[in-house]
Amino acid sequence: MRRTTVAPPAKRSAPATAARRAPATTPSRRRGPRPRGGWTPWLYLAPALAVLGALLVYPVYQLGLISFLEYTQAQVSGGEPTRFRGLANYTDLFADDQFGQVLLATVGFAAACVLGTLAVGCALAVLLTRVRALPRLALLLAALGAWATPTITGSTVWLFLFDPDFGPVNRLLGLGDFSWTYGRYSAFLLVLLEVVWCSFPFVMITVYAGIRAVPGEVLEAAALDGASQWRIWRSVLAPMLRPILGIVTVQSVIWDFKVFTQIYVMTGGGGIAGQNLVLNVYAYQKAFASSQYSLGSAIGVVMLLLLLAVTLGYLRLLRRQGEEL
Repeated sequence: MRRTTVAPPAKRSAPATAARRAPATTPSRRRGPRPRGGWTPWLYLAPALAVLGALLVYPVYQLGLISFLEYTQAQVSGGEPTRFRGLANYTDLFADDQFGQVLLATVGFAAACVLGTLAVGCALAVLLTRVRALPRLALLLAALGAWATPTITGSTVWLFLFDPDFGPVNRLLGLGDFSWTYGRYSAFLLVLLEVVWCSFPFVMITVYAGIRAVPGEVLEAAALDGASQWRIWRSVLAPMLRPILGIVTVQSVIWDFKVFTQIYVMTGGGGIAGQNLVLNVYAYQKAFASSQYSLGSAIGVVMLLLLLAVTLGYLRLLRRQGEEL
């Protein structure tokens, strides 16, 4: 019989054996790069923070302090001592039916102003990218002129334009001696037009700068795909300009929520029987016309808290959507 030999099994290679015997290790998490500079950025910001602290923090502190006191003309003149009332001023304020009506009117008026300003500013920003150099320069100069006009001057000019006796707008529209400031909604509409007129240049220039930063190849590709101008704005430009739109929206909310000069000048201090009051004018009437400085301060604190809540809520929404601010 033929003897058969069986070959011994091949030895496993050392690396393979070591790989099998090596314990499983969890991959270590890489930490992101640490910010460089340390305290250097804060040193550069220190002068601006000091100025803001002197011009903002102390007045806000005084505003909040007076809102908790009984502070009227008697206390200002020294005839009576100042007393601490706690939340009594806020209780009286929220119990006033007029305050609720003024708050609703302010929110609705500010929302309409913000929407109008954004719509006009964004539309003109897109128009600036479509016209030639000379019309673009003329539009920019006209917008900067409206932006640079003092608020009280612009309000007076708009009152003259819509004057029932001498204004050219009524003649062009054939409205005769119609008074825009007599009715509540017509007065609010007149002030809204003036607010949009003096506010849209900021939105227009900011959005126009953002559009110019968008690569032209992206817009050309969307146009070659057959997208209309509205579709390009809604699906291409608006998502890319979301941080810029967030900034101009917050700025517009702050400016339009605390409108004072336009309402006070164009409606004669709040309209007939206070029908065109907003919170800023209402606080002015309480503090200076009625000498109830504590109630006026309480209204100011409420406005500050509302604006902070709106601003922080909007910024948080943008952060949830993945935008870097």
